Amino acid sequence: MAEKNIDYKVIFSDDDIVVLNKRSGLLIAQDRYNPDAPRLDLLASKEFGKLYAVHRIDKDTSGLIIYARNPQAQRSLSMQFENREVLKTYHALVYGHPLWEDLHVDLKLEPDGDALHRTVVNKKFGKPSVTDFHLIGNCGPYSWIECRPKTGRTHQIRVHLAANGFSIVCDPLYGGNQKPVRLSEIKKRWNGDEFEERPLLKRLALHAYKIEFSHPSTGEKVSFIADYQKDMDATRKQLAKIFGPDPLEQ
Repeated sequence: MAEKNIDYKVIFSDDDIVVLNKRSGLLIAQDRYNPDAPRLDLLASKEFGKLYAVHRIDKDTSGLIIYARNPQAQRSLSMQFENREVLKTYHALVYGHPLWEDLHVDLKLEPDGDALHRTVVNKKFGKPSVTDFHLIGNCGPYSWIECRPKTGRTHQIRVHLAANGFSIVCDPLYGGNQKPVRLSEIKKRWNGDEFEERPLLKRLALHAYKIEFSHPSTGEKVSFIADYQKDMDATRKQLAKIFGPDPLEQ
C-alpha cells in the first residue's frame, strides 16, 4: 500500500503549473534562520521535477500554493502577483467578536521589524499593504473571518488583524494567547476525560482557501479551492454544530 503523503495534496497539475494544498508547519522555500528545515518545493520536486516559485505563504499557514513548471509560466504568474491580478481568499479563526461586518485595512508594513523578526506597522518606511476582511460569523468565544490580501507582505493578514485588535487562534508570533481549541471548553455538556483530551486545534488557524488567476498558457481564468486540514475541519464542524456559522457554507 502506497504511503500517504501528509505534507501536501496535489489539487491540479499540467505542463505549466502545479497547485498544492500544504500542511501547516511546512516551509515553501529555504529559510535563512533554519536552512535545513523540510521544504515543500524540495518535497514536491521529487514528484514534478524542477519547480519555480511565484509567491509565498507563511510556514504556519496551511492551504494553497502555486509553483510554475517552466520559466515562461513563472514570468506570467509572477507578473500577475506583482500587478495584483491574483485573487486570494484566506479563512481565519480569531479570538473575540468584531463589531464590523467588513473592514478595509491599508497599513504600511515593514518585515523583520523587531527582535522577534516580526513584521511591524511602519507608516513612514513600510511597504504599501492592503487587506479586506469580512466577518463570516461568531462561534462562541471565536469568529470566522474571510481575508482577502491585495498585496503579499510577510505575515500581512496576521499583522493587519493584530493592528485592529484581533489575533488568530494559536498564533505564536502575534497572538499572545497560545491556548489550543478544546471541545471541553466550548461544549456545555462535555463528559470526556480532561487528562486524555486531545485539542481540536493547536496550530495557527489560518488557511489559504481559494485562489483565482489567469492560466499562463491559455489566459483562461482558473480558480482553485483547498480543503481544510483535518484539525481545522474538525474544529469547523464542532463550532458549526454548537454555534451555527460555517465558513464552508457561505
